[in-house]
Amino acid sequence: MFFFPSGDYIKSPLNYIGGKYKLLPQIIPLFPKKINTFVDLFVGGANIAINVQAKRIICNDNLTYLISLYNEFKNNDISFVFNYIEDRISEYELSDKNEIGFKALRDEYNKTKAPLDLFVLLAFSFNHQIRFNSRHEFNTPFGKERSSFNPKMQKNLRDFLNKLAISNIYFECNNFDKFDLSDLSENDFVYCDPPYLITSGTYNDGKRGFTGWDEVQEKRLLCVLDSLGRSNVKFALSNVIEHKGISNEVLKDWLSERRYNIHYLTSNYRNSNYHSQNLDKGVSIEVLVTNY
Repeated sequence: MFFFPSGDYIKSPLNYIGGKYKLLPQIIPLFPKKINTFVDLFVGGANIAINVQAKRIICNDNLTYLISLYNEFKNNDISFVFNYIEDRISEYELSDKNEIGFKALRDEYNKTKAPLDLFVLLAFSFNHQIRFNSRHEFNTPFGKERSSFNPKMQKNLRDFLNKLAISNIYFECNNFDKFDLSDLSENDFVYCDPPYLITSGTYNDGKRGFTGWDEVQEKRLLCVLDSLGRSNVKFALSNVIEHKGISNEVLKDWLSERRYNIHYLTSNYRNSNYHSQNLDKGVSIEVLVTNY
């Protein structure tokens, strides 16, 4: 497998909570060297999937409107996407100061759910973040004097679309436990970056009209991973063991009963054992768990 030099990874144009762009230099080299089918079970911002080298890439997420946006990116050329965005910006006179125009487009999107309108909204939303309420209405507030379709975002989108155009990549919308993994074999690879049980965010509180995340969901995912292992399918799990003094006991118990490999993704603990008693309670300890 070809590994990108440091700094050459593609960055998602979406500012997705929990995105793995900054951790790519630590995560990608830990992946198998040859992958037939790569499955990203919780694709989110797609920072991992867009940088993986595999014969086929399947990106899954249960957020319907996110997958619709990715499919729109995949099914149209770059000039169409950019022209659409620029036309909408002009039509609604969008800027980092025009909140009225932003709210008008947001109202239209919540009626039509036109996929590319979601991206235009993200460009001018607070911190470029994606959020829906329990009625599936996009409700991220306006990014006043902060957010716009700036040159950096334009570059990220262009790089992302260019990679999509040359990749054998597909997007699907399922809950993780409904995704069919039965056809995978020993040369395939599943990556999981689920909502983190011991952190909080709008993506895992279960109050936004989509499936939340709790101990039941966590244990169900771990069972899915065990099943993959029994089928000789390689997997990697991103997760957090400690966060601000809170421990993920479900994950710890699971790891203590298995011989999976634990790779620490924070510089202070990269070579540590997770049983260490000297962990700083103020830090978040993120790991990559692999069965190979």
